[in-house]
Amino acid sequence: MKTDSLLIRIGLGFYLVLFFTYLLGPLVLMSITAFNSPSFPQATPWEVLTFEWFNVLYNDARIVNGIKNSFIIGFFTVILSVIMGLAGALVLTQIWPKIRATFYTIIIAPILIPGVVLGISTLVFWDRVNVMLGLPNDSFLHNGILLTVLGQSTFIASYCMLVFVARLQRYDLGLTEAALDLGATHTQAFRKIQLPFLAPAIGSASVLAFLASFENYNTTTFTFGKYPTLTIELAQKVRYGINPSISALAFIIVCLTVLFALVHEVRNRRVQLAIANGAPVGAVTSGFKLPKIFAGNPVAVVLALFVAVAVAVISYAQFYDPEPAKAIILQEKRAAQQLRIEELQRKLKDKRLQKNLKGPDIFNEGKSKIPKLEEKKQKTPFGSGIFSPNNLNKVAPGAETPAPAPKPASPFGSVFDPTNLNKVAPKE
Repeated sequence: MKTDSLLIRIGLGFYLVLFFTYLLGPLVLMSITAFNSPSFPQATPWEVLTFEWFNVLYNDARIVNGIKNSFIIGFFTVILSVIMGLAGALVLTQIWPKIRATFYTIIIAPILIPGVVLGISTLVFWDRVNVMLGLPNDSFLHNGILLTVLGQSTFIASYCMLVFVARLQRYDLGLTEAALDLGATHTQAFRKIQLPFLAPAIGSASVLAFLASFENYNTTTFTFGKYPTLTIELAQKVRYGINPSISALAFIIVCLTVLFALVHEVRNRRVQLAIANGAPVGAVTSGFKLPKIFAGNPVAVVLALFVAVAVAVISYAQFYDPEPAKAIILQEKRAAQQLRIEELQRKLKDKRLQKNLKGPDIFNEGKSKIPKLEEKKQKTPFGSGIFSPNNLNKVAPGAETPAPAPKPASPFGSVFDPTNLNKVAPKE
């Protein structure tokens, strides 16, 4: 039994290592390329530690503009998607049970439709609306930000609705009925009872909607107009070649994701520890108090180390100069290139010497193997040279040579004679 348990643990550990390597390996390699000096992203061979690609990223106007447009579009997409998702979830939980399945299918359908179809349909639909209203071609209905928000919200709202439906399944309708019995209106019951209960779901749906909007490409590629997002700019850059500044952007996104994940985990651990120690759920706050954060919370220690390392790296990058090391690497590359050139020249010289020494023998041997063209000609049963193109000009033996046929006289004389241009007109 112990042997089987040990083998299971070893197999499970190997599987976890393989799984996380497959999952996180590309991100780690891309993060490494952000600190390597070559102009093309590569992790090996390692040359010089540098932070210049972060500066290149900061000065890239197209990437900065794409990030700005992505945040603007993501902000409005979150607002519209959360509102539509919450409304759909409330209707779904209160609708007549016999048509609930049909309504649910209609709401979920945009998730199953390809993003390309959604993008094209959004563009065509609002263009037709613009024509029906008689608006000019540069109206607000052709604005790239508006079209992108509308196109992305059509399927992101469905994700938000699923989050709200999962939360509403645990809601006690008796709370709303009790508030109504006590004289509250439906609006007051929703605002003071149901909405606070849905607050965690609203936060989760907002994060989900923003991330889905930020990384969307299929739908956005048909609707962005004059406002390309980050994914559009990255796709256009890849077509013409990339540099490690893209890796620097990926590294920053990974670091921010890890940072927010650690902050969220620290808050959850603090609440769980407070509840486990007997504190009432309503009395537990999610604020940060430094003396209490590290108490029995190892995730907080990891967060503190992460922030310390980030600050240290940023401070070190301010005065680090990679140019001397890059100059040494450049000299080594030139020396290695010169050695390869000399080696190639030496090989070519050796081949020429060998050809000069063995040239006559090779030539004679090759010449002896080439058959003469006359020997390869085969006689035909119809005589030799019967198919020669010159046979038409030959005269049979004993036959008289035919006189040349007279040229037909032209009714216009020799006016079309090609030599007329060289003749001189007679003097009168």
